[in-house]
Amino acid sequence: MGRMKSQATLHRMVMPGHTCPYGLKSKHLLESRGFTVDDRWLTTREETDAFKAAHGVKTTPQTFIDGVRIGGYDDLRRHFGLKVTDPDATSYTPVIALFAMTALMALATSFSVHGNPFTLRAAEWFISFSMIVLALLKLQDIDRFATMFLNYDLLAKRWVPYATIYPLAEGLAGVLMTAHALPWLSIPVALFIGGIGAASVFKAVYIDKRALKCACVGGDSRVPLGFVSLTENLAMVGMAFWMLWMLA
Repeated sequence: MGRMKSQATLHRMVMPGHTCPYGLKSKHLLESRGFTVDDRWLTTREETDAFKAAHGVKTTPQTFIDGVRIGGYDDLRRHFGLKVTDPDATSYTPVIALFAMTALMALATSFSVHGNPFTLRAAEWFISFSMIVLALLKLQDIDRFATMFLNYDLLAKRWVPYATIYPLAEGLAGVLMTAHALPWLSIPVALFIGGIGAASVFKAVYIDKRALKCACVGGDSRVPLGFVSLTENLAMVGMAFWMLWMLA
């Protein structure tokens, strides 16, 4: 005889206008761990509220294993010894993903244009594509970015509108540098915003020793201010000097 599968009971919201995503994730997690799931749907708000009141819980889904309540999705992950992400913890994942994708974009573009992914143009495109994507992330919620940026940028503290101008200037410089167009505009813009940005980060982190979140990937960033933002700004400055040398 085969070994009997473990049993779990899952109570989750499945309503005409809403299916709880954490309920789906809980069901998948249980099944991936070999459980047979007694999947019980809460199909109305009244039914959901009655369930929560009966079990003294504030949220659904709720999982029971062998009659013992385990809890919601995060509790279920903890039960299986899996990591639960702290929403307030610092993380470099956004910038790792961003730079990995812009590097691949640059290599792919170089291969398409030159038949070789490993060219000087690929290195240029990596920096300019990164500037464009970083600007895009900031522009998704420019007010939230500006609020975070005002915590440390030296010029923005003196002239608040600069916090709104910065991502626009970064994106413009990135687009122009990608195309090698209007260097008389892209080079000074990159030198200006990159230079001020690098000085601001260096002062805030390495002189004032402030522990801040970096606005480099947008206003909801959990990336700590420091090496990443300093590198972003120095890369802009380096790209500007490289293009100046190319024009000479």
